[in-house]
Amino acid sequence: MDASVQKRILVVDDEPAIRDMLSFALGREGYAVLEAGDAQEAQTAIADQRPDIVLLDWMLPGVSGIDLARRLRRDDNTRELPIIMLTARDEEDSKIRGLDVGADDYVTKPFSTRELLARIKAVLRRAGAEAAEQVIEYDGLKLDPSSHRVSVSGDAVDMGPTEFRLLQFFMNHPERVYSRGQLLDRVWGGNVYIEERTVDVHIRRLRKALARKGHDRFIQTVRGTGYRFSTQV
Repeated sequence: MDASVQKRILVVDDEPAIRDMLSFALGREGYAVLEAGDAQEAQTAIADQRPDIVLLDWMLPGVSGIDLARRLRRDDNTRELPIIMLTARDEEDSKIRGLDVGADDYVTKPFSTRELLARIKAVLRRAGAEAAEQVIEYDGLKLDPSSHRVSVSGDAVDMGPTEFRLLQFFMNHPERVYSRGQLLDRVWGGNVYIEERTVDVHIRRLRKALARKGHDRFIQTVRGTGYRFSTQV
């Protein structure tokens, strides 16, 4: 990896052995690795050195990883900071909860280094992808890729980065039905290692963001097929 574009990864885990293992593996791949043993150390590292992505353990002493992720998503300065949750919990509800608070992906312990690296690259690729500059608007719903803003009748709409990408894709491809697998390929990118149900989670969050003035009706479920963006009822 070229040092001029070297990415910084913050590893947040209370187990020194895991931090050491990840630091070695990630450093060997050319990443600059920052470490934190708890939420307070993590927030200090983020403020001081601004990583490109955070690997965040679910179980932390004091403030949990899930609570820290929630805090980061509420802060304007870290709202779009990519987060991958590291969790020993393999129950589906726990994974969905992590996505609900704003994590971009999750890895269940124990995990292979190859799998983790693939997920990191996929999330960084999505986060760094340059969107088209053209403003898109339908019936008062306006999306501006250059400023990364969404508004309805002039009022700002708050949403996460994944929901923004999903809405942008839908608005660029109106009236077409896409399956969950197609949305994963087109919005999340090829070779992602996440389940199709992830799409449902983000669709629900997108609808919630657009619900204030009824524009959630544009995100339509096509039973047995997938989803589409349509201004027609």
